[in-house]
Amino acid sequence: MRFMMLMIPGGYATAAPDVMPSAKAVEEMMKYNEALKRAGVLLALDGLHPPSAGARVSFKGGKPAVTDGPFAEVKEVLGGYWMIDVRSREEAIEWARRCPAGENDVIEIRRVQEMSDFPEDVQKAAEGFSGLKG
Repeated sequence: MRFMMLMIPGGYATAAPDVMPSAKAVEEMMKYNEALKRAGVLLALDGLHPPSAGARVSFKGGKPAVTDGPFAEVKEVLGGYWMIDVRSREEAIEWARRCPAGENDVIEIRRVQEMSDFPEDVQKAAEGFSGLKG
């Protein structure tokens, strides 16, 4: 089963566009990432720039509208993610518990929807899609 572990760092919603983690924090996180890799469960991972460097596209009234970051009234934002392939939700939780996160950080764990989770008509509608880079 694939799970996405979403890092929600405390204070990231208001972080400056050029904020960077300390070398010590990166070193600790790389040890964790290496453990995921050695265990054979890591599929992908990435860190994200803060919302102040991003944009949002909303579709109110059916028309796209762009808002540059930072975004008002946002309490939690993604700082990065890991995509892992494990046997169960419990195993995904156990991996998240090992992360060297800060005391104000949160990791949200979400199972990835596989095509086999969908009814046959949905699978048929998506049949033949090969638009992924790779």
